[in-house]
Amino acid sequence: MSIYHDEIEIEDMEYDEETETYYYPCPCGDRFEITKEDLQNGEDVAKCPSCSLMLKVIYDIDDFMEGEEVPATPKIELEKA
Repeated sequence: MSIYHDEIEIEDMEYDEETETYYYPCPCGDRFEITKEDLQNGEDVAKCPSCSLMLKVIYDIDDFMEGEEVPATPKIELEKA
């Protein structure tokens, strides 16, 4: 069982489009980080590379799913009598 420093909403994190990484300030002076790929894989723990603190990231995994399109239901046209 992990002990988290805090729980943070994904909307409160800073996103870097170039590295596809989310960041949040850590009390040690560095930043917690978690990648978009981690989130797509269901990971919800952002780690600080400089200390042992971890954050639990609150997010909707459905917002990060790629290529998971549900095929549209075909429309059935009814003949007019």
